[in-house]
Amino acid sequence: MDPEGSCIQDDPDVKVMMAGSTLRKVKSRSWKKQRHFRLLEDGLTIWYKSRWAGKGHSTFSVTEVEAVREGHQSEVLFSVAEEFSADLCFTLVFHGRQGNLDLVADSPEEARAWIQGVRKLIHKVQTMDEKERLDQWVRDWFQKADKNKDGKMNFKEVRKLLKMMNVDMNEEHALYLFTMADKSDSGSLEIEQFVHFYEMLTQRDEVWKVFQDYSGDGEKLMLEELQNFLSTEQQEGERSAQLARELIDRYEPSESDKQQGAMSLEGFQMYLCSQEGSIFKPERRDLHQDMSQPLSHYFISSSHNTYLLEDQLRGQSSLEAYIQALKRGCRCVEVDCWDGSDGEPIVYHGHTLTSKILFRDIISTLKEYAFKASDFPLILSLENHCGVEQQTVMARHLSQILGDTLLTTPLEGLVPQQLPSPQKSTSKFSRELSDLVVYCKSVHFHDFERARLHGKCYEMSSFSESKAKRLAKDAGADFVLHNTRQLSRIYPSGLRTDSSNYNPQEMWNVGCQIVALNFQTAGLEMDLNDGLFRQNGCCGYVLKPEFMRDGNTQFSPETPEERRDYKPLRLSIQVISGQQLPKVNQKEGSIVDPLVRVEVYGVPQDQVKEETSHINNNGFNPVWNETLNFVIHTPELALVRFVVEDYDKASRNDFVGQFTLPFTCIQAGYRHIHLLSKDGTSIPPASLFVNISISELT
Repeated sequence: MDPEGSCIQDDPDVKVMMAGSTLRKVKSRSWKKQRHFRLLEDGLTIWYKSRWAGKGHSTFSVTEVEAVREGHQSEVLFSVAEEFSADLCFTLVFHGRQGNLDLVADSPEEARAWIQGVRKLIHKVQTMDEKERLDQWVRDWFQKADKNKDGKMNFKEVRKLLKMMNVDMNEEHALYLFTMADKSDSGSLEIEQFVHFYEMLTQRDEVWKVFQDYSGDGEKLMLEELQNFLSTEQQEGERSAQLARELIDRYEPSESDKQQGAMSLEGFQMYLCSQEGSIFKPERRDLHQDMSQPLSHYFISSSHNTYLLEDQLRGQSSLEAYIQALKRGCRCVEVDCWDGSDGEPIVYHGHTLTSKILFRDIISTLKEYAFKASDFPLILSLENHCGVEQQTVMARHLSQILGDTLLTTPLEGLVPQQLPSPQKSTSKFSRELSDLVVYCKSVHFHDFERARLHGKCYEMSSFSESKAKRLAKDAGADFVLHNTRQLSRIYPSGLRTDSSNYNPQEMWNVGCQIVALNFQTAGLEMDLNDGLFRQNGCCGYVLKPEFMRDGNTQFSPETPEERRDYKPLRLSIQVISGQQLPKVNQKEGSIVDPLVRVEVYGVPQDQVKEETSHINNNGFNPVWNETLNFVIHTPELALVRFVVEDYDKASRNDFVGQFTLPFTCIQAGYRHIHLLSKDGTSIPPASLFVNISISELT
């Protein structure tokens, strides 16, 4: 471990974890079983097994854990609250769609040690730099492959490990590097030697070539040379001189090079692999948009049937589904309310076998989680099937549980002439949970002319995906104009009983703000939603382009070239290489045959896909060096999705990883794209290395 690692292992809480504890794993009121848990010597892997099961055990890495919740903060632990007090209970929450782990300790002291210990380890993981992360990843693999736990691996074991890591390499070359790393001539590598072997194995020629183009002596980039690279290739312009100094300070590992104001190949590679060297413009990640405009001027991250974890017919309804959606920046959640048998309203997908939850529990969950990921208003879409009596109960729960975070009267007490902004700064409600009955009065949509002449800004219409699609095609310009002033909500077809999604891009193209998706279903559609809302601090609100906010707009997505300030751009992407792509097929000896596809989503003329050829048997460091070209007619609406697939000539290609972002957030130059899994979580160190240029169409 690194020096920081050794001191964290002296921490008293981490020591308790390393000594091990017997904890109850709880899955339901009736399923509560004792398991022995302990933190392994690497300080990052948690191992557990049943005390009586033979060899069977499970492990997970702290890197997979997003947070620790204390007490009865999950439905499962809440259901056993009478049996186990809150100070014994805690929940490990994993990234993505992986289920939570609910645990009960034997004593409050033991629970506290695990809660604080895991939190300290999560913090350590979050503060690692790129090199430490990669080191840790290599060490994790070594631990996995070291079956007899003697801390050594011979050449045969190393070859097997490389296969597990998606590396199919020349035997002679591997043996040559192995011998160089085996300093003690023992015929086996210890963990430090294996890390060195891996570093030699991963020296990247394609990065070295770029380095050579700008380095006078081929050894280092002097300050002016780095500055030259930043202005010429990375298009950093005037800030290149200042940035060159900062990058050397931040990424150069050698102190003597730092003193000279120079960058080594290692420092250069670390910069390129960092967030600053990524494809996403750093300044666009932060909250940077004008948040003072009317709500109708924003795209709003929106969820459909938020309470469902699975399908629409017999899936589980869960408070966890609301927590997951809110954590992803969702700002419009749906609650289907029905009369409960004991006077308490319940929430489920009516007339189906989906399980039921109490309305009051949902409102309590919203109160706790509404503003953790975003400070901006949460719109509550209540689909009300309750009789008058239970409607009164609903109103009481809303006002009692939410208190003054609930907006119940128009701001400033006036009849609204235009919708309020997400910011609402003159108001005493700084973070209201907007029961936007005030500003989102649901009305039936007749036609655009009637809405234009008689519609009020606080009236909102809901459209099924098929109706919205038809209107977008037949009257796109009218739809765009309508959405400059009023809110439109789109929801998936009732036929999507499997909780599949429609493509939200077609709805954003005509300015629809509340485009509701099934957040629980991974795939292209949620990739696009995550991609659009990845900008602006992931706050769930994205300002629409100016031509979609102008009350006199004539923009139609079908004819973008008729726009007054039409300026198409050329996007050229040289797909250079891939790094450490994850294995798809877990069969031993199977290695991916990767290809890269770049997909553009936007107005109809911008919907296009291009792909590279596939590389046989190399998920480790495939090199394509192929250039894909695109013309983007409406850059402000376009999303670009990079997909890696495992080519298969006999059947459908397998998904390997993806990353989606708005075209306006792309940084030109040599960039890494850090890939995400199917459910949108990161899969370090998997990445693509590309060179991007954006120019005006002449």
